[in-house]
Amino acid sequence: MSERARRLSARAVIGLLGEEFDELPEGGDREDVPDGPLSWPGYDALRARAAERTGEDESVVCGVVRVGGAPAVVIAFEFGFLGGSLGQRSGDRLESAYIHARAHRLPVVALVATGGSRMQEGMVALTQLQRVARQSALTRAAGLPQLAVLRDPTTGGGWATLGAGADVILALPGAQVGFAGSRVRPADADPAAYTAEAQVAAGAADAVVSADALRETVGRWLRLLGAPSAEAVPPPAPLGLTEPPATGWDAVLRARDPRRPRAHRYLDAYFAHRVAVSGDRCGGVDADGMLCGFGESRHDGRTVAFAAQTGTATRPAGYRTAARLIRLADRLGIPVLTLVDTPGAANDAEAEREGVGAAIAEVFGAVASARTPLTTLVIGEGGSGGALALAAPGNTWATPDSYFSVIAPELAAAILKRAGGEVRLTADQLLIRPQDLARLGLVRTDGADGGGRRP
Repeated sequence: MSERARRLSARAVIGLLGEEFDELPEGGDREDVPDGPLSWPGYDALRARAAERTGEDESVVCGVVRVGGAPAVVIAFEFGFLGGSLGQRSGDRLESAYIHARAHRLPVVALVATGGSRMQEGMVALTQLQRVARQSALTRAAGLPQLAVLRDPTTGGGWATLGAGADVILALPGAQVGFAGSRVRPADADPAAYTAEAQVAAGAADAVVSADALRETVGRWLRLLGAPSAEAVPPPAPLGLTEPPATGWDAVLRARDPRRPRAHRYLDAYFAHRVAVSGDRCGGVDADGMLCGFGESRHDGRTVAFAAQTGTATRPAGYRTAARLIRLADRLGIPVLTLVDTPGAANDAEAEREGVGAAIAEVFGAVASARTPLTTLVIGEGGSGGALALAAPGNTWATPDSYFSVIAPELAAAILKRAGGEVRLTADQLLIRPQDLARLGLVRTDGADGGGRRP
């Protein structure tokens, strides 16, 4: 995308996003003080020139726009007005926009392009970030989704509040994104680290979206996140073997078979379409080990959140992303589907340095405290606590080519100081087959083995 496309005016980018834009009143009854709250010499003249150049009288434009037919409150920054900087009057407008969103039960979409707080208003400008953070928190508590689209540039407090604080963060290609703007970062800093693409790779944003796809992408997100449901969803139908395993070791071999259906196949079969949530917002991504997002169920058209393990050892970032997904779905009242398939949590030194124990604890806590219904299907290996963290208590199902165990049979044998030849016996004694687990009341099956029935 060209710099010209990334630097579209506030109203032009609103036009890309949707249609039927109705601007909101400014909000507040603030009286203008000559040269602003700090009496900064020449500040009024600066604002006048910015208004003449852009046609706007402040750095943000707020209103209601229809995106794919659905209304949303939109906040668009005008970078041409003093670098899209935040001051008292822009803070008034942002506060008013959030209040309108809550009063009318509308989602908020922030089209961010800002250099940060306005120098000419000093600490008065900086404290606008607290106003924005409070309004965002109140909107979050009201169960309304917040999306951000990061334009060029998105830096400073605008990134640290409206941008990074959103539920879903999209970015235009090549946009400069980072807390430190180009004039204040270290001279030897790698500029590639301050881009939309780098933020996605670091788990701080969900996806890069072209300007041409903005309306369709945001519209899909708003439709999915705006469709709560109070009922649990049914588990996916098994896609692999249908007969139960004969022995515990047979169950292990089936689950480890590379030909067995994995998460991608289950998600493709279950959803008509889906969008991805990416990254743990702490600098990590586990794109190979944990798939998270929202989709439209083929079964009944409902929105369902999903967190799916892919058969690998799950990294700490994967657990944190799943916890983030479950907490967001819970806040929005969207049911959750989890797919369990891991030999266990990653246990290498790097995983320990990244806090794997704390990350698993986050998922246990998110599942335990969720008010929205959760459904789990074990589709492969269920290895210890790294798998159990994603399992819905009382609503976990298992396919015939899966197992669930306190630990892998080989490791159990080692802990018990058994000879290598006793691994198969250990697998049987652990009662890890789906039908064994169903008889113990720990999982449900599809009924083919007599161990359980679909509700």
